[in-house]
Amino acid sequence: MSCKGCTVGNSKDHSGGCGSSCGCSTGGCNKMNTFDWLAGQNITDFEDFGIVEVSFKQGTRKGFFFNPKNIAAVTGDHVVVESSSGYDIGVISLSGDLVRLQMKKKNVKEDSVVFSILRIANERDMDKLEEARALEKNTMVRSRAIARTLGVDMKIGDVEYQGDKRKATFYYIADGRVDFRELIRHYAKEFKVKIEMRQIGSRQESALIGGLGSCGRELCCSTWLSSFKSVSTAAARYQNLAINQAKLSGQCGRLKCCLNFELDSYKEALSHFPSNAERLYSTTGDAHLMKTDVFKGIMYYMYNKSNERGKVIALDIEKVAEIKEMNKAGEKPHDLSSMQIEAALIPSEPDEVGFASVNDVIDLPIEKSRKNKRRNNRSRNRRKKQGANSNASEQKGRENKSSKDARRSKVSESNKPRPKKSKPKDSNPNVSNKTSNKEGSKNQQQNNQGGTNTPTKSKHSNKRNNRSGGFKRRPKNKRGPQKNGGSSGEAKKDA
Repeated sequence: MSCKGCTVGNSKDHSGGCGSSCGCSTGGCNKMNTFDWLAGQNITDFEDFGIVEVSFKQGTRKGFFFNPKNIAAVTGDHVVVESSSGYDIGVISLSGDLVRLQMKKKNVKEDSVVFSILRIANERDMDKLEEARALEKNTMVRSRAIARTLGVDMKIGDVEYQGDKRKATFYYIADGRVDFRELIRHYAKEFKVKIEMRQIGSRQESALIGGLGSCGRELCCSTWLSSFKSVSTAAARYQNLAINQAKLSGQCGRLKCCLNFELDSYKEALSHFPSNAERLYSTTGDAHLMKTDVFKGIMYYMYNKSNERGKVIALDIEKVAEIKEMNKAGEKPHDLSSMQIEAALIPSEPDEVGFASVNDVIDLPIEKSRKNKRRNNRSRNRRKKQGANSNASEQKGRENKSSKDARRSKVSESNKPRPKKSKPKDSNPNVSNKTSNKEGSKNQQQNNQGGTNTPTKSKHSNKRNNRSGGFKRRPKNKRGPQKNGGSSGEAKKDA
C-alpha cells in the first residue's frame, strides 16, 4: 500500500511507494504532501468544493485548478490540466473541503484560480510525460555548459519540462541580478522549446534536489517545510550549542532551519533563570558558572582555584536567586556546597541487570594491568637490544684482534733474512778460472800505464762477474727472470 499522492515508482494502474500505509515521507513518495485522510474513507462531501490541488514533478511545484463535475477526478488521479502554453500533466494531491483550508493557509483567493482540468490522463499522455522527464538531466548538463561558455555568473539547479514538451523551466541560483537575454537565445536555439527562467535561493535548491540531513531523516524543506524563516546564531546560543559552522550548517550551506523549532521553548524556560548570575561570592571563595541545564533548572558552579580544578556544585535556580540577593546586600554564605541540591548529592541507583551473575560459576584468571605489561615489554626489549649490542661489540673485537695478529705475522715473516741460494757448479771450472785470470792481468796493465780515461771495473763488479749461477736477485718491481736465463758473467763470456 502506498500514499494516494505518490508518483514515484508508479505503474499504469496504481502508484508505488515505500509501503508505510500512507505515512511515508521517504522511499520515493511525493514531496510536500498534505495527508488527505478523507480520501480513503467512503465519505462524500455535503457541498462539493470545485477546486483541487495538483502536484507536478513529485511535489516540486503545486497549483490549484477547477475540477469540472463531468470529470469528477479524485485524489491520486493523473490529470491533464491547462497551462499558459499548451497543457501539463500532474497528479491530484488534495481534494474536497481540505483544499479550502490549504488555500487559506497559502493566502490564495478563489478568484485567482484560472485554469481547470481537461481530462484524466491516458497511456499516451503518461508516455509523453516519461519522455519529457528523461530529457531533463541531459538538458541541465548542456545548459550548464552553455552558461559557462558565455561567462554568465549563475548556476542551473534544476530543469522541468512541461508535459507536452513545449516549454522548459530552468531554475537557477545567482548572487545578484543576471542579464541572461543572450543565454535564452542560445537555449531556444539549442533545445527548440519555450524557455522560462526562474531564480531560486540555496534553500529552495536543496528542497528541489532533496537529500538526508545529519539527523538521518529526509530534509525538512523537501518533505513538509514550505516557508523559510531567517535563522541566526542567537538560536544556537539560547540552546547552549557550540558555534561550529560545520555542524550548524545544512545541505544548503545556511544555518539549519531546525534551530528555530525549539527556540520558543528554550526562551520560555530561560525566562525563569536569574540574570547576571555568572559569579557568586562566599566566604570559602568565588564561584563561577560552568554550565546550565535549561529544562531541569539547574546551574553548575565551580570555585576559582589557580593550580587545580575545584569541585562542581549544582544549585537550583531558587537557591541561585537567594545567594544573588545576599551578595547584593553585602552578605556571603559560608559554603555553597551546603546549599547544593540533594539530587546532585545522592547517586542514582543502578539499573536492574536483566541477566544472572556468573561470578560463582566461572573463575577467570586475574589479568595483570596493561600498563605493567607494557612496561615489562619495554624492559624486555631494552635488554634484548643491549645483549645484541654487546654480542656485536665482542664479535667485532675478536675480528679486530685476529686481523692484528695476521698483520703482525706478516711483518715478522718479511723481517726474517732470506736463505742464500746455492751456487750451481760450472761444467768447466778450469776455463772460467783462466778467463778471470786473463781479465785481471789486463786490468793491471791498464792501471800501470796511467793517463787513460777508460773506465775500470770495480771490485764489486768483479765479484758479481765471478759469481756463478744463471739467476739474478729479483728487483723491487717483481719482474721475472731474464729471458736469456744466463748470468752477466756468461753474457760477457759469449761476447
